[in-house]
Amino acid sequence: MKHMIFGESHGPAIGVVLEGVPSGVELNLEEIAFDLARRAPGKSPLSTPRKEADVPEILSGLFEGYTTGTPLCAMIRNTDTRSQDYAKTKDLARPGHADYTGFLRYQGYNDYRGGGHFSGRLTAPLVFAGAVAKQVLAGEGVRVGAHIRSIAGIEDLPFQNDEIPLTAGLLEELRRKEFPVLDDDRGVEMRQAILAARNDKDSVGGVIECAVLGLPAGMGAPDYGENVEGIFSQQLFAVPGVKAVGFGDGFGFAALRGSEANDPLYMRNGEVVSPTNHSGGVNGGITNGLPILFEVALRPTASIAQEQDTVNLDSWTDSKLIIQGRHDPCIVHRAVPVIEAAAALAVCQLMGI
Repeated sequence: MKHMIFGESHGPAIGVVLEGVPSGVELNLEEIAFDLARRAPGKSPLSTPRKEADVPEILSGLFEGYTTGTPLCAMIRNTDTRSQDYAKTKDLARPGHADYTGFLRYQGYNDYRGGGHFSGRLTAPLVFAGAVAKQVLAGEGVRVGAHIRSIAGIEDLPFQNDEIPLTAGLLEELRRKEFPVLDDDRGVEMRQAILAARNDKDSVGGVIECAVLGLPAGMGAPDYGENVEGIFSQQLFAVPGVKAVGFGDGFGFAALRGSEANDPLYMRNGEVVSPTNHSGGVNGGITNGLPILFEVALRPTASIAQEQDTVNLDSWTDSKLIIQGRHDPCIVHRAVPVIEAAAALAVCQLMGI
């Protein structure tokens, strides 16, 4: 199942084409709309005030509620754009954005408004594609879910803890939460940090932890193209703002001894099990039967209202920039369903769906 995302942030519409969707899948459009609403902006001071309904128009691939097996195409119209915010500074490369690199790659013909095709707005059709993938995977007994692991250095509990078991029910409970954390008290602190950054005309980043339950052992390969971690990483790094991916203990492995990092193995009821999951469910690029666990680090939102140094791409001179417009002081809480979507599409690729 392959997907292609189209459109620009301030164009008439954005969307996605999914090829290889199995025929006969009864899509729950209400659940797809719910995931899109989780990502949507304009619902609180924690995000941009831009308001988009994000209602997908399914143009092909669905008939009488079931997928047909032909390309599934969904379009989401842009209804709340303010392109004039970008016209005044169109020649000024915004630090942290893809303005300079996009200008080089597309020889200056790229749509600069709101970041064009580089915008986080394009994660809406990705969430649609991932929501379809999650419904396909549910039929295979596979569940995907995530939570905010940290924002501005304030940490939530990890999925592996002694208090809350990692189950499909927990993942669904997190999915229904407005601010998906395991420890709501830490969630309050995170919200305060986001608002403090907004008051300072600044932004904060964070980490999202994701889990995949139900994958059997033995899937994947050590080689390029079939390696489990490689398949996931390729999907995850296509999400705007993702700057690091770590499986299991991730960068934490660097501080451990082998005796601490290894997952001991035991036989229980004819199956190989382990009380720990430092490796995040993967050894040698192959699933080991434990939950797939990984974290992604998202950079602070690049658009901030402070004056910054930059260059003018028309005159190729040094310049100053104050970014106008409506922007998120933090994208982490809105990115949770986006990371789930990318993970679900990676699992479909791994399973050959």
